[in-house]
Amino acid sequence: MNDHRVTPGDAADPAHAMESGEVRRFWGRLGLPGLVDVHTHFMPERVLRKVWDYFDALGTLTGGLEWPITYRKEEAERTALLREFGVRAFTAMLYPHKPGMARWLNGWAADFARRNPDCLHTATLYPEPGVEAYVREAVDAGARVFKAHVQVGAYDPADELLDRAWGSLAEAGIPVVIHCGSGPAPGKHTGPEPIARVLARHPRLRLVVAHMGMPEYEEFLGLAERYDEVRLDTTMAFTDFAEALMPFPRRALPRLSALGDRILLGSDFPNIPYPYVRQLQALERLELGEDWLRSVCHDNAAELFRL
Repeated sequence: MNDHRVTPGDAADPAHAMESGEVRRFWGRLGLPGLVDVHTHFMPERVLRKVWDYFDALGTLTGGLEWPITYRKEEAERTALLREFGVRAFTAMLYPHKPGMARWLNGWAADFARRNPDCLHTATLYPEPGVEAYVREAVDAGARVFKAHVQVGAYDPADELLDRAWGSLAEAGIPVVIHCGSGPAPGKHTGPEPIARVLARHPRLRLVVAHMGMPEYEEFLGLAERYDEVRLDTTMAFTDFAEALMPFPRRALPRLSALGDRILLGSDFPNIPYPYVRQLQALERLELGEDWLRSVCHDNAAELFRL
């Protein structure tokens, strides 16, 4: 992977200079070269604007919550800001909500990765005829991570139409960041049971459960304990915003600590209702130790993606 060197002053908006300093001091204190964030959203501008409009309208999938978009900026400003934070590698999490979108989104994401070599080439999928073919196309084109969104797509991840695609991704060893927990609002196919059926068929599939599987934290920790290739990302979990709604059970902290080699930093940037640094501060407040923080914020993802 080409390494985009992160140096102070890349971000165009001086209003975020103080936060950038806080973020960089966080990973600097840990002796890290920066952060790896596996859950950031970049997508075609007209699609992203519709996502923002949905948040603004307090859509049902957001649980009707007030959700101001903290980083409502142009694409170039958003990538510059991540670099200012010291994010060495990030993703372009994008997802279809209906048939016929995924191949087009994958084409856009491939171009975005070419323009931004510090972005892990991201692709997506949907249960539809031809899904196996375009998943293979994306893999052959260099995709390094996939995004699946069971809640927005309103599909069963164990749908037979996806079975061969999951098999291809398991064989290729390509991680899939999947929003499958029932937060912030449940869907027909969210929760651990559909994912358990997928893993029973494809036990080597590298699923990264987004948002720590909130609110079914303990059930998804159980899947990670059962399947060696299951991981979880921290996106929004443990922050004051999430804790007020779907608190992580304190009794599960020892299990979270024991799985420290399979927890990955995620943020949901730019679609978060608070500053980026809050995610890092929330992880630090867990008091699971600096080794755990180093693994979660950088080393686990660096090893997974061979950075």
